[in-house]
Amino acid sequence: MRRTSKNSSPKLSSESHRLSDLAHAMTQASSRLEERMWERSLDTMLQKMLKNGHQDNIDAALELAFSSKDSAYDALLETLEANSESCVIEHKGIAYDVLLIAAPILAWTRFSIPTGPIASDMMATLSAHLCAHVLAPGVRLGIAPMLYSLDQLPQAHKDIFALTHQLAQAALKGSTFIVSKKLEDTAPFLADPRYLVAAVVAPIGEPLFNWQNDFNPKGREEALMQWKKQALPNISRLLPGCGVELLLPEAFFIACQEADKKIRPASIIAAVNYIITHLSVEAKELQAIIGGFGDESTHGQIDEYRISFTLDQNPDVLYGVVWPIYGDEIEDVMMSELAHDQDIQLVLPTTDTPTPMEQILTLLRESGITHIKHHEGCFPPDVCDDCGTPYYLDMQGELVHPEMPEDAHPGASHLH
Repeated sequence: MRRTSKNSSPKLSSESHRLSDLAHAMTQASSRLEERMWERSLDTMLQKMLKNGHQDNIDAALELAFSSKDSAYDALLETLEANSESCVIEHKGIAYDVLLIAAPILAWTRFSIPTGPIASDMMATLSAHLCAHVLAPGVRLGIAPMLYSLDQLPQAHKDIFALTHQLAQAALKGSTFIVSKKLEDTAPFLADPRYLVAAVVAPIGEPLFNWQNDFNPKGREEALMQWKKQALPNISRLLPGCGVELLLPEAFFIACQEADKKIRPASIIAAVNYIITHLSVEAKELQAIIGGFGDESTHGQIDEYRISFTLDQNPDVLYGVVWPIYGDEIEDVMMSELAHDQDIQLVLPTTDTPTPMEQILTLLRESGITHIKHHEGCFPPDVCDDCGTPYYLDMQGELVHPEMPEDAHPGASHLH
C-alpha cells in the first residue's frame, strides 16, 4: 500500500541488520522447509519489534534491504505487512486467528466526500451484511464505527499492529470499539476511496471468509455481488451527492492497494468533468500534461504519474491528478518510457493488458481531450509545504502549484 520513504536515513541498529539478514536468508533458501524456518524467525522478531514500537529500526531495515536491489526488500515488506495485519490471540484458553480487513468504497463527486463517525444503527446493519455475505459462519467481528480516508488510517506498521489487536479484543469481548482520538481533516479530492476497517476472528485453522468453506472458483465474485446488493443502499446514505462503488472486503493492505488502483480512472474523469463544469468550457479546449515522478534514491524509477490540466489559451495549471504506480506495473512503465517519443501519438499498446500510460491516454481521449503533452524524464515528487498539494508540470516542464481561476465556481480552488 505504501513504501517507506527513502529520503530519511535512519540509524542502523543491530535489530535492523538482523531483520535485513533474515530477509536475505529467506529469499536464498533452497527448500520450502528452510524458507519456513527463516520466516518463523523473521515473524518472531517483527512481532516483538511491532509490539515494542520499534518502527525506526524496522524502517532502517527496509532501507537496508531496498539498497541491496534484490528480492529481500519485497520479502521483508510482505512479512512486515502480514505481521501488522494478522496475529494469533488467546482468549479464555482458546487460540484465535485474527486478520485486519478493510472494506473499500470508491467515491467521486463535484462536492466533497465525507469521512467521520458512523451511527450505531448503521454500524449494526453494515456488520450484519458483512457477516451474512462475506465472512464465514461463526466468525467474530470487531469493527471501527468510522468512515476513513486513506490518510486518516494509521500509517506506521506499529500503529496498524496496535489497531489489529485493539479491534480483535473488541471482537472477542463483544464490545464496541472506541476511536481514541479525533481524526484529522482529510484533503478534499474529487475521487477518493473511503474505508470501513475491522478485525475478523476465528479459532485457529477455521475459515475467515465464506468462500473458504467450500471451494468455489466464483466464491469471491458471488460474495462481492451480494455485498454490493445489500450494503450499497446503506453506504450511499453515508456519502450523499457521491457516485459510489463497493470493492470486496479483504485483508487490509491488499484492500487498500486495490482501492488505490481502482480509483485512478475515476480521478481523471472526475477532474475533467469538474473543470468543464466550473469554467463552462468544453473538454476539447483543455490540454493535459503528463510527467513521471519518483524519488531520486530509486535512480529514475517512476513511482507515479501526475497529470495536469490547462486551457488551450492559458498556460496556468488549473488542476492535477496523481496516478500511483504499483510493483506489478513498474516494468511496463519502464518500457513505456524507453519507447517514448516526443510525439505522444507514438505510444501504442503492445500487450493485452494496457500499461498505465496507455490507460491514462485512453481516458483522456475518451473524455474529449486531444491536446496531450508527455514530458520525458523522472521529476522529484515535490508537494506544497503549506497545504500538501502535489506540484504538477506545466507545458514548459516546470513544477507549479495548480490553481483554479478566482472567478471559478465558489469552492473550486479548494479541491486538490
